Amino acid sequence: MSYNTENIRNAALAGHAGVGKTTLFEAMLHAGGVIQSIGSVERGTTQSDTDTQEKARGHSIDSCIAGIDHGSSHINLLDTAGYADFRGATLSAFAAVETALIVINASNGIEHGTRRMMEHARERGLARVIVINKIDADGVDLAELVRAIRDEFGNECLPVNLPADNNNRVLDCFFHKDGKTDFSSLAEAHQQILDQVVEINEATMGAYLEDGEEALTPQQLHEAFEQCLREGHLVPICFVSARTRAGVLELLEICDRLLPNPNEANPPPFRDDHDVQISVEPNPSSHVVADVFKVINDPFVGKLGVFRVWQGTVRRDSQLYIDDNRKAFKVCHLFRLNGKTHVEVDQAIPGDIAAVAKVEDIHFDAVLHDSHDEDGIHLDPMHFPQPMFGLALEPKHKGQEQKLSNALSRLSEEDPCFRMEHHKELNETVVRGLSDLHLKIMLERMKDRYGVEVVTHPPRIAYRETIAGSAEGHHRHKKQTGGAGQFGEVFLRVEPLERGTGFQFVDAVKGGVIPGQFLPAIEKGVRQAMETGAIAGFPMQDLRVTVYDGKYHPVDSKEVAFVSAGKKAFLDAVNKARPVVLEPIVDVEVSIPELNVGDVTGGLAGKRARIMGTDAKHGGEIVIKAQAPLAELTDYPTELKAMTGGRGRYSLDLSHYEPVPPPVQRQLSDAWKPKLDED
Repeated sequence: MSYNTENIRNAALAGHAGVGKTTLFEAMLHAGGVIQSIGSVERGTTQSDTDTQEKARGHSIDSCIAGIDHGSSHINLLDTAGYADFRGATLSAFAAVETALIVINASNGIEHGTRRMMEHARERGLARVIVINKIDADGVDLAELVRAIRDEFGNECLPVNLPADNNNRVLDCFFHKDGKTDFSSLAEAHQQILDQVVEINEATMGAYLEDGEEALTPQQLHEAFEQCLREGHLVPICFVSARTRAGVLELLEICDRLLPNPNEANPPPFRDDHDVQISVEPNPSSHVVADVFKVINDPFVGKLGVFRVWQGTVRRDSQLYIDDNRKAFKVCHLFRLNGKTHVEVDQAIPGDIAAVAKVEDIHFDAVLHDSHDEDGIHLDPMHFPQPMFGLALEPKHKGQEQKLSNALSRLSEEDPCFRMEHHKELNETVVRGLSDLHLKIMLERMKDRYGVEVVTHPPRIAYRETIAGSAEGHHRHKKQTGGAGQFGEVFLRVEPLERGTGFQFVDAVKGGVIPGQFLPAIEKGVRQAMETGAIAGFPMQDLRVTVYDGKYHPVDSKEVAFVSAGKKAFLDAVNKARPVVLEPIVDVEVSIPELNVGDVTGGLAGKRARIMGTDAKHGGEIVIKAQAPLAELTDYPTELKAMTGGRGRYSLDLSHYEPVPPPVQRQLSDAWKPKLDED
């Protein structure tokens, strides 16, 4: 199919785990004529679950892209992971689409992942459509579920079609108002959604009030509908059964007729080096601007950078730049991804999703462009959850250290929530992810792909240090060993800053007692001390250092002398300023059966947790919200599984840092043996 930007629809299937997104993805590909038969999640034969771990576990870990030509539209459909452990890939997909199709299991109703994805999509300015799947399941009350959705997410959630014939098919209620449904009058549903749409626009509302529905042209209705989606004034609800395919073709019709194209959606949030929002227009003749939202290390075609074109046209054999790199690369291979298949194409226009191969410097969130006029621009980053779970690791077999490092780097390129750290003072490599399952999957992937096995053990918790008061410090560094010596003297002051502020270095030296060229050396010494900590060996934060006096020698003063003097003066001041150790506090959400509430809240209380509240959800599920020190949750996955018989699940997000209790600080300080550089 030949298409232009107006014909493109970009949509991501998102939602809680187990709602049937991958099966729906298969059913939509089949209904659109992309595949001849529908694959099975259980048998590992779907288009999207191609990874070894995905097939073995029966659920998605990564996102998958396929194109469907339906009606007058080319629909780029993305299937995403439902488990919170793999949110990085799901949120990355949101950076490439105009619409989020939030899938709900009709039997389970609104779940934890539903709320998260609705909120992420709203924050990103995406159009949202709620897709109720499994409408043919036994005992479902769809009318009650619609009421629950409207109670949870607002009255702007309205059905755009309705089930009929015992949920074996669905009837459109936006364009039509006649027909018999299973739980609501089609005419009533039609009137509700029509009233919601026309009130967004004064001209449309005026014409409707004056002459009725017949006065509205299809174009007026379409424009009003798009405005409602852009502004969140309407969240359509539609019904499907991916298993029986009821409503699947109708869902494709909704994508074709009602979803916004790249010209109609909210503008992409691009900014320049000065954090000023700039306009990027979907004009195929303009300079190229594209954003890399996914990286794949493919064993057959090499490294793939998957990108969304926002402006201009990317052509095979053209030259592109990565961010503000002055060196261009040639687009030797340009692919459109279609599930398991990579189809080589000649060009990608605004709105397209495509991929380039074998470009080693390409990275997640890179901006691709063809003119240095676009140097320094970037897309507003997604707000990814902070990876808080950690494992320290080392290769199982000696001599594989470099191979391990390379493998971890490749995996980090693919998942923005999987990170690698190397702690020099401990010579310890630590990987961090969103959960124990997330890390387990990544290490299994490393073994399968790169042949690297590791031995793991718990890492140190990411404590920090700061100060609770103000103090002054002083140090004179003086060495004389024959010939030119070393001399530098520094007086400085330390003060605490608000939590999360970071570090400030202030030059308050008067009269040239310390020449300006030595101030960077003093700051370097201070930063060295901050990296290794002052009382327990953890990095320092949230403080201001003001250098206000000192001395120098016209012959013996050197940079190295002021590095040492700055470091020692800083440590002198910190030890007088009531230093404290900070620990990471995380927001915990635990979803459990109602009968386990007492055990779980009691267990959290024993971990120094603060219970912030509980919510009763559909199906007897209780969500407990709490804040707890990360250090107390090391074994929580095992404990929660034991308390709930495997039915409990939880998620963590970094909230803030706060001081540890005094006994914990003493324990951490006693365990640390500081090793300061000898003069």
